[in-house]
Amino acid sequence: MNQAANERLLGIMTVLMAAILWGTTGTAATFAPEVSAVAIGAVAMGGGGLMQALLAARRIQRHAQLLRAQWRWLALGAVAVAIYPLAFYASMRLAGVTIGTVVSIGSAPLLAALIENRLDGLRLTARWMSGAVLGLAGMLLLCLAEGNGHASAETASGVIPGVLLGLLAGVSYALYSWTARRLMQQGIAPRAAMGATFGIGGLMLLPVLMMTGAPLLASWSNASVGIYMAVVPMLLGYLCFGYGLARIAASTATTITLFEPVVAAGLAVVIVGERLPAIGWAGIVLILACLVCISAPVKAKMSKAEA
Repeated sequence: MNQAANERLLGIMTVLMAAILWGTTGTAATFAPEVSAVAIGAVAMGGGGLMQALLAARRIQRHAQLLRAQWRWLALGAVAVAIYPLAFYASMRLAGVTIGTVVSIGSAPLLAALIENRLDGLRLTARWMSGAVLGLAGMLLLCLAEGNGHASAETASGVIPGVLLGLLAGVSYALYSWTARRLMQQGIAPRAAMGATFGIGGLMLLPVLMMTGAPLLASWSNASVGIYMAVVPMLLGYLCFGYGLARIAASTATTITLFEPVVAAGLAVVIVGERLPAIGWAGIVLILACLVCISAPVKAKMSKAEA
């Protein structure tokens, strides 16, 4: 049990590190304002996914037979990977950064839990549900704080389609997290599962990058943002996420990533110069309470279902 608890804690910490790295993407994108959101998403997830596949090439080759046997889940995960950045960044463009992020990231834990409950029969514990409620309440307060007084007429007209795209991003995020964990549960090494899933997804994003990525080559500043997005948040972030996903449930992992908007809001205050009112800080406190709630050690009698 002690070893299992240590593994779970390690999984939680690595997923939290992934959330921290992902939280830097919004601030990084502000340094390349002329690059479209779709191009940013394509270069980040596409480039990062292909690099994951290259780094995991030997592991993918060793697990090729198992991957072929699970090709349906692999294909489903890869399609979800390709859809996610396009829906996520389009949602932010239409509904605003805050609402797009809140809907996309905030809906994923609930959707992941429903997928696990429906397909895996995983019991949703009272503690996980309490943590999810705290996290979602915190996200709502953060959304209200950052969105107060900043909604333009153009943004307002795009809220509904932006929210729908955010839900699509949440579904795709929850889905590729679940399929990657399922591959791992079939004996496929984490890096092989993540590398294959994101590598195929990255290939699917290449046509989008070719059609929209010209501004990335217009200046060294734009190119450096694209390189940073692909290498740090996407490559390193998803390596951490994959490592943690092998040790904790997808619903737990996606709930922990609610910390991403906290990092994004903090960087916006410190680097971009935005101001966060008291209601926003209250939201951050609730999200931190959510992390404490779901990260606390699990008693032996709860070993059949992760909190």
